[in-house]
Amino acid sequence: MTTRLFALSFDAHDPRRLAEFWGGVLGFEVAADAYGVAVLPNDDTGFRLRFVQSDRVKAGPNQMHFDLTSQSLEDQERTVARALELGGRHIDIGQLPEEEHVVLADPEGNEFCVIEPGNNFLADCGLIGALASDGSQEVGYFWAKALDWPLVWDQDEETAIRSPHGGPKITWGGPPVAPKLGKNRLHFDLAPPADGDLQTEVERLVSLGAKHVDIGQGDVDWVVLADPDGNEFCVLTPR
Repeated sequence: MTTRLFALSFDAHDPRRLAEFWGGVLGFEVAADAYGVAVLPNDDTGFRLRFVQSDRVKAGPNQMHFDLTSQSLEDQERTVARALELGGRHIDIGQLPEEEHVVLADPEGNEFCVIEPGNNFLADCGLIGALASDGSQEVGYFWAKALDWPLVWDQDEETAIRSPHGGPKITWGGPPVAPKLGKNRLHFDLAPPADGDLQTEVERLVSLGAKHVDIGQGDVDWVVLADPDGNEFCVLTPR
């Protein structure tokens, strides 16, 4: 077995509040988690959402955000209305009036989009169609190898990968890549196989282009690395 994407972790001022928002929007269960509060998928998403206490202030747009799918205009309107009722809000990130997707933010300002129906790229995806990321072609190649997921898009320096078991696509938009403004608010938590070895897996990821980074984690039983674009992620102790 290869290392798997176990969780997408959010830094949160109020982890429970944010978990309840996303659980409500997605229709997923909210549950306790070893490191905070989790939202557990009931579809093929393949990874949990984890919300961890943090006092860090959001600085600029997030490096990645969800693209939620719609089956019809009415379905898109329902998703937007549900998000607003749960504490989301409309935001302007420079989208054009003629663009049909709706840009929202969750209660702590994390951006996400509700995509209009008829999007061919996301046609076979569930409600979480994509985790859309700002990043280089190199980082797309890194994550394809790190997770052993195939590339499903590789054109004009834009890349995308997807688990062989389905679920959301993870996309990188290519240049220009926005400058990094401190630690990312969202990061991946990777879980090596239960019979694996943490140090061996860390060495494999470093050989692919990852680097050790210090974000003030102190003496912990996981390892913090950064991908070739400098985005932090954690490698958890096998359990």
